[in-house]
Amino acid sequence: MKISVHALSVDLLASTLANLSHVLDKGLASATARKIEPTVLLNARLAPDMLPLTRQVQIACDMSKFGVARLAGLDAPKFEDNEQSFEELRARIARTIDFIKGVPASALEGTEDRDIKVSLRDRTLQFRGLEYLTRWVIPNAFFHATTTYAILRHNGVDLGKTDFLTGSGPAFSQSA
Repeated sequence: MKISVHALSVDLLASTLANLSHVLDKGLASATARKIEPTVLLNARLAPDMLPLTRQVQIACDMSKFGVARLAGLDAPKFEDNEQSFEELRARIARTIDFIKGVPASALEGTEDRDIKVSLRDRTLQFRGLEYLTRWVIPNAFFHATTTYAILRHNGVDLGKTDFLTGSGPAFSQSA
C-alpha cells in the first residue's frame, strides 16, 4: 500500500491539531476549576528562553497551513498572531484545519519531488517535497503541539498521553 502525501500531511496534521484543541479545552477547564486567570497559562513557558504557550499554538498552526500550502503550490491564509484567549486559539486551530482539509488530495499528488524553499531570518532552506514534509513540517508541528501539552501539564493541568494522542481525533475513542 502506498501512503499519499495527503495522508501524511492533511490527515496527520488535522488530527494533531484537533488533539491540540482538546488539550487547550482541558487547560481552560483546569484554569476555571482552580480559579486561575487563563492568561497565566497562556503566557506560561517551560524555560525563560522559550516561547509562551500562545506562540506555540500559533506556530503549530502555521507549520500545518504553510506546509500543506507549499506542497500544493497554494497561498496559505494569513493570521494576525493576536490571539489572547483559549477560545481565540481554538478558533485559529479550527481555521487551520478548515484550510488544510479544503486542499484537495489531487493538489498534493506528485508533490514528493516538488522544490520547496523556506526563508528563515538568517538563511533559506531548500527541500524536495517529501523531505520537507517529513523532516521539517511534521517534526515542527509535533514539537510545538508537544510543547503546548508540556506547558499545560507542567502547570498542573490533568493531561495524559491519551489526551495528546487521541484527544478529539478520529482514530481512537477516549477509552483507548
